[in-house]
Amino acid sequence: MTTKHTYDMGVIGNCAFLALVKQDTAISWLCWPRFDSSFVFGSLLDTRKGGEFSIKPATEEYSSYQFYRENTNVLCTEIENEDGRYRVTDFAPRFPQYDRYYKPLMLIRKIELLSGTPRVKVVCSPVGNYGELPLSRRRSSNHIAFLGLEEEIRLTTNIPLTYILDEELFVLNEPKYLVLTYGAPLEAPLESTAERFLRSTVQYWQKWVKSTSISSFYQEAVIRSALALKIHQYEDTGAIIAASTTSLPEAPGSTRNWDYRFCWMRDTYYILTAFNNIGHFEEMEQYFHYIANISTKVKDKYQPLYSISGGTELIERELDLEGYLGNKPVRIGNDAYTHIQNDVYGQVLVALLPLYVDRRFLDSERTDSQKLIYDALRMIDKTMNMPDAGLWEFRTLAQYHSYTYLFHWAGAHAARHVARRLRNTEMEALATRLIEEASQKIEECFDTKRGVYTNAIGSPHLDASTMQLIMMGYLDPASEVAKIHLVELEKELKTPEGLFYRYRHADDFGTPETTFLICSFWYVEALACVGRVEDAIREFESLLTYTNHLGLLSEDVDARTGSQWGNFPQAYSHVGLVNAAYRIAKKLDQPNFV
Repeated sequence: MTTKHTYDMGVIGNCAFLALVKQDTAISWLCWPRFDSSFVFGSLLDTRKGGEFSIKPATEEYSSYQFYRENTNVLCTEIENEDGRYRVTDFAPRFPQYDRYYKPLMLIRKIELLSGTPRVKVVCSPVGNYGELPLSRRRSSNHIAFLGLEEEIRLTTNIPLTYILDEELFVLNEPKYLVLTYGAPLEAPLESTAERFLRSTVQYWQKWVKSTSISSFYQEAVIRSALALKIHQYEDTGAIIAASTTSLPEAPGSTRNWDYRFCWMRDTYYILTAFNNIGHFEEMEQYFHYIANISTKVKDKYQPLYSISGGTELIERELDLEGYLGNKPVRIGNDAYTHIQNDVYGQVLVALLPLYVDRRFLDSERTDSQKLIYDALRMIDKTMNMPDAGLWEFRTLAQYHSYTYLFHWAGAHAARHVARRLRNTEMEALATRLIEEASQKIEECFDTKRGVYTNAIGSPHLDASTMQLIMMGYLDPASEVAKIHLVELEKELKTPEGLFYRYRHADDFGTPETTFLICSFWYVEALACVGRVEDAIREFESLLTYTNHLGLLSEDVDARTGSQWGNFPQAYSHVGLVNAAYRIAKKLDQPNFV
C-alpha cells in the first residue's frame, strides 16, 4: 500500500510574515522581509542550501507531538526521548499597541523543560538569495548577528552563544528563549519581554476568535481555517496570498510546481465572502482597498494575479535547488500574470458591490469607485467575444469559458445593482445589456443531450467550476436543470472518495493526477444549494479527514491515498471550508455565535 503523504508541519504568522515549523522543530520555511522575498530558512526545498533553525534532542530516536494553543496561531512542539521531554513554543508576535497592531519581523522560540534532563542542540544558520548567499556571523555579548542581507538578522538568546556557534549539545534545565529578528532588533529584557509578547499574542488571537461570527457546525475546523486564512493577509497592503510556499508539487513528478505567494484576482469573490461569512469586516475592508488600489493602476486590462504590493511583473524563473522531496523545477515568479483571464472584471465588480449595499462602508469610500465600475463594465463589453485562458490558466489553450461568462453575468448584475442605487440610467442600461449577452453565451455551453453545462462553448469537457452556476444563482437551485447539472458533474469528475477533479481532460502538462480541494468544497456548497443537505454534511465530514495533524489543508489531494500535495497551507482550501460550513449551517438554520 502506498504511504499517505501529509505535510508534517504547522504555520505561524502575524500578517507581516509566515513560517512553517516541522514536527522535528525545524523552521523549514521563512521568507523575510516579505511573503514573496527569498527564504532565510528553506530546507523545505533544499536540505543543503536551505539553512537551518532547529532545536533537536541528543538522540535520533524520539517522539514528537505538535499542537496549537487553543484558538491561536501559537504553535507548540513537544519532543520526548529517553533523556526527558521538552516543549518548543513558536510564535510571531501580534497584538494591539499605540492604536495599531504590533507585528514585527520577529520569530520567538521558547524552550521549556517538561520532564527529565533532556540535552538539546540549537542550530541557527540563515541564508540569503534562495540559498546562494551564505551569511557571515558576528558574535556580540548576548546575540549573534548574521550579515550579508539588506538588513541584519539577529539572534538574541539566553543560551550560551558558544553552544549555538559550535552546534554543541547542552542540558536543558531552565526556560530558554530565542528571538530572531530582521531589521530592528530586540532591545529590551529578553525573558520578561518574550513572556509578555507571548501572553499578549495569545490574548490577541483568542479575542479575535471570540469576535468571529460562526455557527456551531464544526466550529473547531472553521476556527482553524479562519486563523490560517487571517495570517495569509499581508496587512501592510491588504493583499491575501494563495499560499506561503512555492514549488510544492501538485503531484509527485508532475512538474506542476508553482509559486503561489501572490494575490489572484479570481479568488477575490470567495475570499471576501469568507470574511463576510465569519463576520470579520476589518480584513474584508483591507482586501477591498488592495483591490481598489490595483484598479486605479489598470490601463488596458487586469492581470490574473499581482504581487502583494500590487506589482505587475512576476517574471517566472527556475532555481538550482533540490526541490521538495526531489521534485523539480523550483520556480519563483508566476508566468500566469501574462495570461488573458477575463473573469477578473466580474470578480472586481462583485468585490465592489459591498461598498454600496453594506452600510459599514462610509460614503467617502465610494467616491472613486463609480469610475472603477464603469471601467470594469466596459472591459466586460470589450472581452465578451474574446477567448481566454480560464480560471485554471491553461497555458496553450484559449476558449470561450462558461465560468468567465458567469462572472461577466454576475459582475454586470452587481453593477446594475449599484447603478439603481445611484440612479444612473446609462450604467444600468449597459449592465442590463451585458447580463443578457453573458446569459446567451452561458447557454451556448449547454449540452442538451446530457443536460449539463460544459466548460466552454463547443467543448464536450466538464469542469468543476460550473458548479458556481448553481452557487451564484444563475441556475435556480430548486430547478431540475440545476439538479441534473450537478449529477452529471458527479458522474464525470467525482472520485469514489467524494473528492473532485477540476477537469479530467488533458492540459499543457497531461491529465491531472490529483483532485483540487476547493472544488470538493464547492461540491458541498452545491449539494446544500440544491437541497441535498444530508449529502452535503456527509461529504463535508469526509473532507475533514484530509487535513494534516493540525487541521491544515493543502491545495491538492490524491484520491487513492488521501495524500496532501500542492502548496501548503492553501488559503483557497480554507476559504472553501469556511464557505461550505456557512452554507450548510444556513440550511440547517443554526444560529451564529458572536
